[in-house]
Amino acid sequence: MAVAGRYEVRRPLGHGAMATVDLAHDEELDRPVALKRLADNLARDDERRHRFVREARLAARLSHPNVVRVYDVGEDDGRPFIAMEYVEGETLADLVARRGALPPAEAAELGIQACHALAAAHAAGLVHRDVKPQNLLLRHDGTLKLGDFGIAVGLEGTRLTEAGTVLGTAAYLAPEQARGDDVTAAADVYGLGAVLYELLTGRPPRTVTSLGQLGGADAYRIPDVRRQAPNVPPALADAVARCLAFEPAERPASAAALARELAAAVPELQTQPLPESPDRRATEILSAGPRPPARRRAVLAVAAVACAAGGAAAAVLLSDGGSTPPSRPAPSVAPVAHATQPAQQARNLAAWLRRNSG
Repeated sequence: MAVAGRYEVRRPLGHGAMATVDLAHDEELDRPVALKRLADNLARDDERRHRFVREARLAARLSHPNVVRVYDVGEDDGRPFIAMEYVEGETLADLVARRGALPPAEAAELGIQACHALAAAHAAGLVHRDVKPQNLLLRHDGTLKLGDFGIAVGLEGTRLTEAGTVLGTAAYLAPEQARGDDVTAAADVYGLGAVLYELLTGRPPRTVTSLGQLGGADAYRIPDVRRQAPNVPPALADAVARCLAFEPAERPASAAALARELAAAVPELQTQPLPESPDRRATEILSAGPRPPARRRAVLAVAAVACAAGGAAAAVLLSDGGSTPPSRPAPSVAPVAHATQPAQQARNLAAWLRRNSG
């Protein structure tokens, strides 16, 4: 099957609620591409189409060895598509599932590559908002690529009442995202810290069992890397802990600053090329887009993680504990009623939003 008379679809690479991704061959330029197409049932939704094309335009603004390149954007038979660089390899999620915890030097080197990608995005004024192992692709030659800028500019125009819509994944979600506050590039630093924790220990920094306490201090106690992985150098563990600080201003000042901390923490990495120091701190690079009213922001953020967690009903718990950041009140929000069917779960979530967004 050929898309737009140019892209010959070879095999599926992935499928989600929003889009499908296939390996295709670009007949004009004779190269493989990853072809991302908006799901059939969403192609007639103008809002969804707008967000889908926006993702392509955001990513196309970046040209960097550690960022997945966008080659083309178009439409075929009423269905929008994005032709992207095909990264032959595996995600960091796949890597950890296959190997478990990585040696500290290897994890830090991957972290530095991710810092290069984020430094480029932040220099362009973009906040990724969804830094997690599934969005970091490792080529067979060892090059790391950051992909999927689908939620890069924020919460606006997003229908959280549809099953399968997820803005961020709770284990990697910065506290300010969960609270519905302004999101800056410091949220990406937090997400990368959570990824580094998983690379070093083989497990995410927390597991999600509900949404009731999300955004409160108890949900964001900083886990102790060395408790899970005693072989991690103290300086590297400290760098990860600083990334996971509750307050954005207490995290490394930028992705470039984090790269320097990682290189200094592991002596064999001190000859690694590092990103240039930026003119602005991460906390000064604000995610674009209008903000909803304060109470609605909190409801939207909690609902986003409700979708990610499948509507479970307990508390967000850390896997191993650690130090406690300054106390902040948790949002007083009852859990979403659980349902086994996605359609009913979506209706329950819609009713929950109406009750809590006044």
